Amino acid sequence: MTDQQTIQRVRELRTGGLSPNEIARHLGIRPATISDLVRKLATERDDTELERIDCLLNAGWSTGLRIDGHPESPDPDADESTGGLVTALVARRRRHRHGATACVYLLDVYCLGVKNAMGPDNLGEQALHRLTNRAFSGYQKPPIAAPIELVRDLVLGAAEYAHRLGFAPHPDFEQARAHLGPWTGPSPITFGRNGKPTYTPGPTTTPTTSCAPSTRQWVAKTSPTQSASISATYR
Repeated sequence: MTDQQTIQRVRELRTGGLSPNEIARHLGIRPATISDLVRKLATERDDTELERIDCLLNAGWSTGLRIDGHPESPDPDADESTGGLVTALVARRRRHRHGATACVYLLDVYCLGVKNAMGPDNLGEQALHRLTNRAFSGYQKPPIAAPIELVRDLVLGAAEYAHRLGFAPHPDFEQARAHLGPWTGPSPITFGRNGKPTYTPGPTTTPTTSCAPSTRQWVAKTSPTQSASISATYR
C-alpha cells in the first residue's frame, strides 16, 4: 500500500512534468505501481474540476452586519433600503454540460433568517438569466459575485441566528439546504442590525419595532412602494 508521503511526492513530481516512468525511476518504485497511482490522482483532480459554483448576492447585503473571516467579502456600497433583506443565488455548473442547477434564498439577516427558498432546479442558460433578473430586480444596483464559502456562512448563519430567536426557516429551505454544500459553522458573521435583532415589516404587514413573526412571502423589498415578487414561472 502506498503511503501518504509517497503519494504527495508523486503528485509533486507529476506537477513538475515528469512522466510515470521517470517518477518510478526517481523514487525506485515499480512503474506499474506509479502508473496506477498517477491515474488515480488524475481522476481525483478531474472530480474537483467537474463543477463550477457561481454565486450572486444583492448589492448592500452586508449593511448592518459585522463580517469576520471573509476579507474577500465583496460589497462596495452600504444600502439601508434593503432593510436586512438579502437575496442569494447559487448556481452549480457541471463541466461539459449546458445550464446549471440553481437555488435562490431570501433572507432576513436582522431577525427571521430564511424567509423563502427556491430550488434546486435544472435550468438552461436563458432560464437562469431570467431567474437572475427576477431575483434581483427589486434592488437598486446589480448583484455582485461572491464565493460559495461566504454565501454558505450567510445563509446557514442566518438560519442558525433565527433559530436562536425562535424562528424556523421556510419549509422549502429543507430541499434547498444541501445545494449549499457541507458546513461546520459557526458563521463568522454577526447577524442582526448592528448586532441587535430588528424586525423589518413587509409590504403586507403592520410596522413594528419588535422582532416578531411575519407573513412569509417571496418578496425582495427595497422600499415601501417597490418590491420584486419572484414567480415560479421562470422556465
